[in-house]
Amino acid sequence: MSAQFPLGRARELPVWRRPVTLLFLMAAAMPVAFATWSALLNNFVIEMAAFDGSDIGWLHTVREIPGFFAVGVIALIIFMHEQVLGLVSLLLLGVATALTAQFPTLGGILTITMLSSIGFHYYETVNQSLQLQWLDKLRAPQMLGWLLAAGSGATLVAYVLIVLTWQAFDISYNTVYMISGGFTACVAVFCLLAYPKFEAPNPQVKKMVLRRRYWLYYALQFMAGARRQIFVVFAGFMMVEKFGFEVHEVTALFLINLVVNMVAAPLMGRAVFRFGERNTLVFEYVGLALVFLAYGGIYFFSWGVVLAATLYVVDHVLFSLALALKTYFQKIADPGDIAPTAAVAFTINHIAAVFLPALLGYLWLISPAAVFMAAAGMACVSLALALLIPRHPEPGNETVFARFIPAPAK
Repeated sequence: MSAQFPLGRARELPVWRRPVTLLFLMAAAMPVAFATWSALLNNFVIEMAAFDGSDIGWLHTVREIPGFFAVGVIALIIFMHEQVLGLVSLLLLGVATALTAQFPTLGGILTITMLSSIGFHYYETVNQSLQLQWLDKLRAPQMLGWLLAAGSGATLVAYVLIVLTWQAFDISYNTVYMISGGFTACVAVFCLLAYPKFEAPNPQVKKMVLRRRYWLYYALQFMAGARRQIFVVFAGFMMVEKFGFEVHEVTALFLINLVVNMVAAPLMGRAVFRFGERNTLVFEYVGLALVFLAYGGIYFFSWGVVLAATLYVVDHVLFSLALALKTYFQKIADPGDIAPTAAVAFTINHIAAVFLPALLGYLWLISPAAVFMAAAGMACVSLALALLIPRHPEPGNETVFARFIPAPAK
């Protein structure tokens, strides 16, 4: 990676070397490794390592630990340029994914999962920070939508290649992991070598930042993480347990979901730009509450598989509106707070991931519908919090209360 380059002079560079292009490359490279790892994971651990329910539970616990400790990014950027840290984390994700099949034991899989998860979570933390620093506030909602679409497109390609080649060519787990992880690692190395270190005009605070005036953003992040865990852990599980989805049917649902999100994500970005963060988040949370209530209704009223699959896709589309949470923070934050607060927010987002899946897993044994009712309740809490966002958020106007009580400076 060459010398530091001021962000304000980025237009002097060829298009392929500009910061936005780098963001798109990173957005496309990460899902190739992560989506492939996710798609093959359950079959791989059962067939190659004879995992049972307890083992897979421990694996997901291990996978979420680095997210909880994403605040460690703050310490690392003291010694390492933030952009370099993001690309090194992406490289670690790629290499760990490539080596996954080399360790087909419980201990080996947990170890390689921990390494890939460190790469994934630290990359995501830094990537969010770089997006908010590098993208203009007016263009950010639409560009974030396009970045989501790029990630969905890369995931789609990975899934299609797996579906077309897995049985036709009898490809091994090791081959798929090596190709996908190797691709991500190669892109990371290319980006390290081809791009200068872009310097944003506002130096980032390199210490823990917890400001009282960001309290609403922290609360929304916590609730978003809690809801997300319920969806990630139980929505797909329901499709298999209740409706007997097989591997190719689950993959087909993923593909439909990705195609819809490739189209919808840019539209969601435009919606945030046009209607503002408050209105789009209110729409998201009302929609999610209805979706989770409908999930519960599937168990109460024995509604069919078509509705369940439709809800799964709608769920993902609504979650893409979460980019409004990023732009809300971008508008209220001190420019130097973006990197440390991104790390803190990522940790807050993962607090629920440490205990919620296991806790609700016991509730699932008693009543699956109750799990989704709990998720609907969480969406309603998020809705109440979203109503506290002002129509035009900015420093000093972080919540609707700022009209009556001046927000604290720190």
